[in-house]
Amino acid sequence: MSVVESIALSLGAGWASGVNLYAVVFTLGILGATNAINLPPELQLVTEPAVIVIAGAMYFIEFFADKVPGLDSTWDALHTFIRIPAGAVLASSAIGDVSPAAELAAGLVGGSLAAGAHATKAGSRLLINTSPEPFSNFFVSVLEDIAVVTGVLASLYHPEIFLIVLVLIVLLMIKLLPMLWRGVKGIFQTLGGLFSRKKVNVQVP
Repeated sequence: MSVVESIALSLGAGWASGVNLYAVVFTLGILGATNAINLPPELQLVTEPAVIVIAGAMYFIEFFADKVPGLDSTWDALHTFIRIPAGAVLASSAIGDVSPAAELAAGLVGGSLAAGAHATKAGSRLLINTSPEPFSNFFVSVLEDIAVVTGVLASLYHPEIFLIVLVLIVLLMIKLLPMLWRGVKGIFQTLGGLFSRKKVNVQVP
């Protein structure tokens, strides 16, 4: 892989892992195992049959869990402790044969991208779940799945274009995250107010 291809794969794996880790591992595993791409030696682990099967099974579970309002947010909360470190590991592994310092830097950047993508996904889902209609959650989840697979493929086959798009995605995340945080904070404040009023009503004779 060229330098640009390695950087694109590293950053792409990190970012996409923050949205859907299992889809990333499964996609890379299938492509590597079928020799559709040549993965860096450090990333060859994802081509192992056991890894592909487990990643595929977990993606199957997430595909449905991620489309159920409420359950998707619980799933996201649990995966806060999985997606971000895994994104860092995949990013550092995908950078190829480089110095330990460059590998560490790739892991830090990849982990940061995974954290940003995860926070954007989880925050937007909490806000979407306040909508009374049940379909927006499903369509957003499908779009996320498509974006992850498309992003991984683009980082492999069109690295220059992917890097440009990724810069735009990062700028969008920077703009959205403060708004999402305010929205999520408002939801919890509203819920806290409702519980407080209920508690007062219960205590009044």
